[in-house]
Amino acid sequence: MTTPHTIAVLGLGRMGEAIATRLAAQGWDVIGWTRSGRTSAAVRTTGDPNDAVANADLVLLALFDGPACRQVLDDVRDTLRTGTIVLNTSTIAPAEASELSGQLGPRYVHAPVLGSVPAAAAGALRILAAADQAALDRARPVLETLGTVRHVDDFSTAAALKLIANHSLAGAVLALRDSLRQADALDLPRAQVLDVLELGQLGGLVARKRPFLADRPGIATVEFTIGALEKDLALLAVSSHAPLRSAARLAGTAADSEADIAVAATVPAVADAVLEPLRAYIRGHATGDPAHFRDAFLPTAHIEGLRDGAFVSWSLDEYCALFPGSPAPDEPARSRLIDTIGVHGTVATATMTLSHGADTFTDIFLLVRADDSWRIANKAYHRHP
Repeated sequence: MTTPHTIAVLGLGRMGEAIATRLAAQGWDVIGWTRSGRTSAAVRTTGDPNDAVANADLVLLALFDGPACRQVLDDVRDTLRTGTIVLNTSTIAPAEASELSGQLGPRYVHAPVLGSVPAAAAGALRILAAADQAALDRARPVLETLGTVRHVDDFSTAAALKLIANHSLAGAVLALRDSLRQADALDLPRAQVLDVLELGQLGGLVARKRPFLADRPGIATVEFTIGALEKDLALLAVSSHAPLRSAARLAGTAADSEADIAVAATVPAVADAVLEPLRAYIRGHATGDPAHFRDAFLPTAHIEGLRDGAFVSWSLDEYCALFPGSPAPDEPARSRLIDTIGVHGTVATATMTLSHGADTFTDIFLLVRADDSWRIANKAYHRHP
């Protein structure tokens, strides 16, 4: 099998730059291109992706999402040489990976990576690679320069496994965030808390992300952004046809989407005053007592959604009239969970999931601060079929 010598890296964001730099440092002939037009200090670049792939034995994609992969490949398709391997390290949906393999045939290698910039720089990525054996054999020297290869049977499975891995990462970030919030509530020193957390199940994440967690902003280089993780979780939700509460909770943080994921763990908790009308709303459902809804909502509020296939817009009085003043017979089996809260000055948004027997509802709230207290101005709901 012919080993590739010239590698075109399409996409020089954080991961693409780290991958290109690693390959060049290990002796590969690397040329890079990025949609933003930025240059690289480590590898030669070109402003035209067709120039990058014209003489490449292997084209490595390090792009943000599936649409970007399709667009770039469409742009260079006529320039790709017949024998050129296309190695895609991007995180995309399982269906998108299958689609690309169908378009590119046996030269396509789908190889999403586990690990961020430091792992790429050290050649310590864990790589989930799916490909025809001949293509994988040709790509293997490049892959092994970047990390450890785990062969996966098919393209969609490789893509799905990467999304599952990132979902577990989101869970760890949220668990870390909750631990730090509890520690702050107890006035525990941040450094001491991080020391102890490093000893437990979150130890690896805390050790890697400590510069973001230690109340010293600005000293760490972003490795994996909140926005990128949100995108991956949204892909997983669409692909699995199952709602992901953790995706919504992460997206609901006040952190900048371009910040590293660990920043989500340091966002302060929402003030109790914002939560109080939502808690009153939950008490209304739990007790069936409409007085709690009058505490939760502004008198002018409307509650809107589809009921029996028709759109309804109830006034607060009409909504309260639906409740008998006593709990539902199956109340012990029901649950309500606040999924997200975003505060924007004097207004806030929130979402809640209600499991009421066979019915599941998603409630979306608009809250406002008036007279130094928060109330629900409007609610829209969706009843899941």
